[in-house]
Amino acid sequence: MNISRRDLFKFAGLSVAAAAVTGCTAATGATPSAKNASGKMLGKHQVVIIGGGWGGLTVAKELKKIDPSFDVAIIEKNDSFMSCPFSNANLGGLKGVSLSTLTHDYSQAIEKNGYGMLTAVVTGIDREAKVVHTSKGGVGYDILVLAPGIEYNYKGQFPTWSDAKIAKARRVAPGALIPGGEHVALDRLVKNMDEGDVVITVPAGKFRCPPAPFERASMIANHMKNEGLSGKVIILNETASIAKGAAFKEAWADVNNGAVEHRDNCKITDVDFDKKEITYVQTVFKDKDDVEGVKTTHTAKYGVLNLIPHNMSNPVVEMAGVATTPDGFKKVKMATSAEKPVSFQTATDAAVYAVGDVVGHAIPPSGQTAIWSGKECAKEIAHVLHGKSYSVASSLPYKSANVCYSMVNGNPEEAIMVNHEFMVAGPVIGSKGSVPKGDEANNKFRSSGLAKATHDWYKGAMRDLFN
Repeated sequence: MNISRRDLFKFAGLSVAAAAVTGCTAATGATPSAKNASGKMLGKHQVVIIGGGWGGLTVAKELKKIDPSFDVAIIEKNDSFMSCPFSNANLGGLKGVSLSTLTHDYSQAIEKNGYGMLTAVVTGIDREAKVVHTSKGGVGYDILVLAPGIEYNYKGQFPTWSDAKIAKARRVAPGALIPGGEHVALDRLVKNMDEGDVVITVPAGKFRCPPAPFERASMIANHMKNEGLSGKVIILNETASIAKGAAFKEAWADVNNGAVEHRDNCKITDVDFDKKEITYVQTVFKDKDDVEGVKTTHTAKYGVLNLIPHNMSNPVVEMAGVATTPDGFKKVKMATSAEKPVSFQTATDAAVYAVGDVVGHAIPPSGQTAIWSGKECAKEIAHVLHGKSYSVASSLPYKSANVCYSMVNGNPEEAIMVNHEFMVAGPVIGSKGSVPKGDEANNKFRSSGLAKATHDWYKGAMRDLFN
């Protein structure tokens, strides 16, 4: 017997105690081998989506728009939604932006769009039986969508750190790329700081929203300027790459007057959270042909540390047992064929799809990308349920599939942007980005017009997800 939407809605007000302390992203928190905590079956649905973030909500809403008779349910561990995109505007102290701006209740989306939601932690996935095991019981599916987001790979980056030290890192130096308490904690640390430097680390490899650490540096510098705080924002970048690099560097030079300092090729080796000291090895290359470089160990004091560790796919992907890429992030390998050269279907299982951060496509991880891919994934699934064929390639190339804004100034408010076109690139969806001048008259990347567009984009995205 299926769970009714009314019964699923009742679950939305309940949270799982274990989920509140894991720090994991949507719908995870248990080992891949775990099964139902209760041993009971709750019901079965046509489409079950793991994760109530930007991608998961979009798939659910679009499926119900295409065919209201579709039986769609989301499994999400959090009982409320908090946005990572636009969260740096809160750290910058921009007028009218607060933690409440980033937070939304799922009940509005459920009532407006007609899908169900179960608030529970996913503890295992049985693809043979087509059952998602959760802390509240099993949920059967015909089609499963993986939209669980990311997790941090502390163990891979810091293999000698104990579980206790990792737990402390989450508390006192939150990465704040996973929605929820991390954003609240970082907001508290920044808003309560007196003096000293703020250190932000940038991980190597794929991570959620590549411009985020650099926008965060700009916004925290804006907050420090508003509060008259001494010190600077120091970015310790594991590589030399800066998303929207020319635009950010322009802003740091023109707006921040040395208050933001970027240091490249810095590998973090340890942190003493009690002494508030971070140790790193910086490699300096004399020219482009120098592959060895000169390595120097440094220790820096900090007032606030935003330690962004290496990212990886949420453990839900491992629970699903689908094929992944051999890199540290473990992106889901996507299906491809002559009829469907690109797809959001997994290469492993025709009944399992993936959207958001975990997809194996060569597209930037962002809120706008999650919305675009969620809509395309929903079309693909809807055609399957209607017994028809659909190729995502038919919508490509797609100009402005991802438009990503970054705030760089608060007085006046100014932002920069990047625009990505998506296209078929062999077996995956590829992308090509460009960073236009927002203020062509003054030959500047940043502009007040782009700042207004940032606010408007976020408000529009929230309407899209929740109305």
